[in-house]
Amino acid sequence: MAAPHPLSALSARETNLARDIVKASHPGALLFFRQSYLFEPPKEEVLRFLELEHSGALTTSSPRPDRCAQVFYDVIGGDQKSQYYESVVDVTKRSIVAQEIISEEHQASLTTAEFDIVVESCKRSKMFQDKLKEIKLPEGFETVIEPWPYGAPDLEDGNTRYFQALVFARDARKGQDSNFYAYPMPLIPVMDAATKEIIRIDEPATGGKGDSLTDKTYAAGAIDHCQSAEYVPELLPNGTRKDLKPLMVVQPQGPSFSITEGNLIQWQKWRMRVTFNPREGAVIHDIRYDGRPVLYRLSISDMTVPYADPRPPYHRKQAFDFGDGGLGHCVNNLTLGCDCLGVIKYFDGVLTDADGTAQESKNVICLHEQDNGIGWKHTDWRTGRAVVTRRRELVIQFIITLANYEYVFNYKFDQAAGIVVEARATGIVSVVNMDPGKTAPWGNVVSPGALAQNHQHVFCVRIDPSIDGNENTVVQEESLPLRMDKRTNPNGNMYEVRQTHITTSQGIDAAPFNNRVFKVQNLNKLNRVSGKPVGYKITPPATQLLLADPNSTQAKRALFAKKHFWVTKYKDHELFAGGRYTLLSKSEVGGVSDAADRCDDVLNQDVVCWSVFGLTHNPRVEDWPVMPVEMLQLHISPSDFFTGNPALDVPSDKDVASRLTSGCCKEEGPKL
Repeated sequence: MAAPHPLSALSARETNLARDIVKASHPGALLFFRQSYLFEPPKEEVLRFLELEHSGALTTSSPRPDRCAQVFYDVIGGDQKSQYYESVVDVTKRSIVAQEIISEEHQASLTTAEFDIVVESCKRSKMFQDKLKEIKLPEGFETVIEPWPYGAPDLEDGNTRYFQALVFARDARKGQDSNFYAYPMPLIPVMDAATKEIIRIDEPATGGKGDSLTDKTYAAGAIDHCQSAEYVPELLPNGTRKDLKPLMVVQPQGPSFSITEGNLIQWQKWRMRVTFNPREGAVIHDIRYDGRPVLYRLSISDMTVPYADPRPPYHRKQAFDFGDGGLGHCVNNLTLGCDCLGVIKYFDGVLTDADGTAQESKNVICLHEQDNGIGWKHTDWRTGRAVVTRRRELVIQFIITLANYEYVFNYKFDQAAGIVVEARATGIVSVVNMDPGKTAPWGNVVSPGALAQNHQHVFCVRIDPSIDGNENTVVQEESLPLRMDKRTNPNGNMYEVRQTHITTSQGIDAAPFNNRVFKVQNLNKLNRVSGKPVGYKITPPATQLLLADPNSTQAKRALFAKKHFWVTKYKDHELFAGGRYTLLSKSEVGGVSDAADRCDDVLNQDVVCWSVFGLTHNPRVEDWPVMPVEMLQLHISPSDFFTGNPALDVPSDKDVASRLTSGCCKEEGPKL
């Protein structure tokens, strides 16, 4: 069997081997496994390997980085108290090379098994069941428990590991697919993870503008004024549209991409490797165009979703959807012909269950091509000759479902050597119970009795560039007005393009009115046409950032969300903008803000760029019961990297399947 590539995910065999090695290091102990995935080798070692690989000098005897797994687990003592461990296991040498007991000030990421415990604890809690009886559900309704992270803890919470749950009711007469979110109940049970007991029931206020933020106002029959809101096709009152004709993506000669070595993708001069891990989802490695290195690593580093309802306990409501529990067990197993269209290649992932056994998760990443309109076009008006090409993209996609919300993440590569990182939000807005006839400044009533709270989604993309090598410099470029000057700007039409080298690690705001962009350049290599350093341009989306007061716990635990763009010096395993430990955190520790505070020299160094952008979501009625996608895009484009348009050689072939129509709805489709 060929040795795995250093930039390939752990196999099920390697994952199980790491489990066995960890178990052997704790004889007789009860272990609870949380995650296990590739511990990426030091970058310096990988670069030496890649140099051999891309020069054609790699042989079976060439040195390879150690193959290691990082394993996250609890060791549970006789008193049922647990200690959280993180171990690095060399699966080739079959030994533990690093092991750490994590301080109690940090919480391990949650697992779906713990969420199951929350549900069971609610079912057996007399305190909770008594509160349910006070609500007096309508006939035919049943209770639905939806576990949530506890969020931003209050001072008196200490370091206790708490979970909470939102509570809804479902009309069981309509079956298991009926939308229970339409019937939110004003009860939030809180569970102590150590005792697995419900310790209290928070009862949030259900009033609105002008009412107390803390007083209980609901009474028996709290969901009687709520209204059904179905979205499953067979439950829609009027069914689905009948006038929509099929639109098929047909590739009669197959795709233009190829897959070798399990995860090596080649398409239209692009070459890259893709892996999946339960913390970041799809990660793209060693990205090259026409043989030239562009990026060493590209990933979704973090995201946070803070809610803006000031009423206790909603002030705690803030999720870190990547850091709190990882997204491994929330990732969708994608379906052919639904989530991706055309000729599809799926990649599987490896997850672990509570005893550390590897579980294959099918179809967690899909790869496909798509048409995105015109790529480039010009018509010579003198001759009437038009040349036009289509903009074809290679798309690497994964989707996660986190309770009510879905997120669709796409990495798009085009034929002009551009990269787009796209985040789409959809799913069901988080709603809470609202008294009849009330409105509130912290949300919008999207259905009778259901208030959708104002909130934000703040994402961070980590970009590890290698622009023709790993010694790169980030340049801030702005376009600024110039005053008239008799000598240099006599007619006032000139503007200044001002470039500022970023010399120390820092966070920077976007400035759309200055057209502020960031160019990652290799100062050691000049473009032979322009004479400027070769580079790639990053255009950070100039969106609103975190709105919570800087002194709030929400803001302190998401410091990455205070700047649009960060530049830091590379450090092995510094991957997460919000820090490694976000669950129940009180402040951001070890995140990008701490990395920037080192004030490292980043001039002509191995640098990392972090792009932060967000969606401020003040819900609309049109977001109910399932919201249309909201989309954000980050663009990474060549800037003096080439000597001309790299897509100039894309064929301008006609689509022979296209045809005219008179608009008659009865015309036959094309014969394929």
